[in-house]
Amino acid sequence: MNASEIRIKDKVKEYFSKDGGRSAQAHRQVLLASLAKIITIVCSLLIIPLTKDYLNPSRYGIWLTLSSIISWIAYFDFGLGNGFRNKFAEAKARNDLQLAREYVSTTYFAVGAVSLLALLLTLTANVWIDWTSILKVDPALKEELRRVFAILCAFFCLNMTVSIFTTLLIADQRNGVASWINAIGQILSLCVILIMTRVSKGSLTNLALYFSGVPCVVVLIVSIFSYLGTRYHIYRPSIRHIRLPLIKDIMSLGIHFFLISLCLLVIFQMMNIVISREIGPEAVTEFNISYKYFNVLYAVLLIVITPFWSAFTDAYTQKDFAWMGETTRKLERICIFFSAIGLLMLAAAPVIYRLWVGDDVPIAPTTSTAVLLYVITQMFGNVYMYLINGIGAIRIQLCIYLFMAIIAWPLMILSCRCWGVAGIVVAPSLACLLQALSGRIQLYRIISGKAKGWWLK
Repeated sequence: MNASEIRIKDKVKEYFSKDGGRSAQAHRQVLLASLAKIITIVCSLLIIPLTKDYLNPSRYGIWLTLSSIISWIAYFDFGLGNGFRNKFAEAKARNDLQLAREYVSTTYFAVGAVSLLALLLTLTANVWIDWTSILKVDPALKEELRRVFAILCAFFCLNMTVSIFTTLLIADQRNGVASWINAIGQILSLCVILIMTRVSKGSLTNLALYFSGVPCVVVLIVSIFSYLGTRYHIYRPSIRHIRLPLIKDIMSLGIHFFLISLCLLVIFQMMNIVISREIGPEAVTEFNISYKYFNVLYAVLLIVITPFWSAFTDAYTQKDFAWMGETTRKLERICIFFSAIGLLMLAAAPVIYRLWVGDDVPIAPTTSTAVLLYVITQMFGNVYMYLINGIGAIRIQLCIYLFMAIIAWPLMILSCRCWGVAGIVVAPSLACLLQALSGRIQLYRIISGKAKGWWLK
């Protein structure tokens, strides 16, 4: 081994060992997650033209709108997932493995019960809902949309429970492993959709069954084997480790996450419905293609920031404020760098769209510009949100999202009517901007020891 190779090896070793175990673990997981996320992003980008051609732009817009509505179910776990994430990380930081296992078993029980109730309620409501009227589409699709809704509901509710394992991995600062599980699900989904385009005609029912079912089954299988034969055997859920009083413990923080989730539902998940009603399902396709393109930036950023949620829980529990401050400044610089890349992506957008999805879905330059600005505010807002979530001081964040949830629907309708598809991002961009500004002030107050009152709640 020559001198140059030795220096490179030493640099790599230094990167993964500096700042102690917490940063080293985060660095390793970022690298592992990066490899998985590249695969996930490529698969998701390939799936879009396949499904668009499999259905057609109009039916694809219907699919996007309906599937986004079903994803609302995930918001109704009453914050148990995020509450569990923080409580498990705190138990691990204190080396209380018995309590950590009780949190796992109790969360499975609680989320499983909520998922079952949600499934029964949504399936009952589905009997009476006319989706063609809500989405303003062809009435001939009434029964098919009802069937698609039922399939998506079933798998989303099942996924709420089985995905506790990936939440456990993230809480254990192993989001890289969780990312690979998701990547495997995406690869298999891509393969199945590719086969469907060869052997069947465009069917919303088949797409719902395989697109939502395959990733869910992958997580279920991996979690079963992991609890039986890996290091996570010690956390294997069991009835005898269910502690009902812990539900209140999880919910004490989780209820705030739940309320925030409801606000996020109104602010961010209503966009497809507003576009479909105000402009048409084809416009939903235009918006989502542009968003998928620029959202690559945010998806990559999530790889970086995800392990720091639980790392900040650990650091705050141990009062390591110096590390927290240094990490925050690094993540801010990464956001600025990603924003610069976004400008290059904007310049290349027309060419990329043409190569990616063809010319049958025209995307206006104003749509691309608006979506990029939205993604940039989303990146900055979520960096501070993730770090503050790890600390658990989310009261101010809740107030901001409550305010935005009240004005989001009329603001989206007004801005969409004024500026078309580009106007739909005004409300969510404003929400992210307010979160970024307040989050930065709050986080630095906490790190410097100046936070009091609501800044710590």
